[in-house]
Amino acid sequence: MNPNNSKTVSVLLVDDDEINNFISIKLIKKALLNTEIMACLNGKFAIEQLAEIQQKDPAQLPDYILLDINMPIMNGWEFLDEYKRLNLDPLGKSKIYIISSSVFSNDINKARSYPLVKDSISKPLNVEKIKELFGVEEY
Repeated sequence: MNPNNSKTVSVLLVDDDEINNFISIKLIKKALLNTEIMACLNGKFAIEQLAEIQQKDPAQLPDYILLDINMPIMNGWEFLDEYKRLNLDPLGKSKIYIISSSVFSNDINKARSYPLVKDSISKPLNVEKIKELFGVEEY
């Protein structure tokens, strides 16, 4: 993928940590030139946003969903279950990555058990991890 192309990469960040979101957004914008980032502080709000997009224009679904596990109201696992149950992305446009500060192998294994989840990334994010995640090649 050429980072200089004009295609905008859309990212949905689902994390209840506002400071973390602020930092992640800064890092993503540094790693990728053309990004559109929406942050939701819990899974329920994210599901509502995605359901609205799905109804209006499924082509507008995010390219990537970065999903935290431990959140109030609706955690990452509940989000994944609801996302699947509602069939919010039947064409599989969005690539879902778990971002978690949890280093427990059972969480990593659980993440791998979800076909929707591409991979899990440990927090804190950094520019290298983001470039790797989005397939940005160095020139």
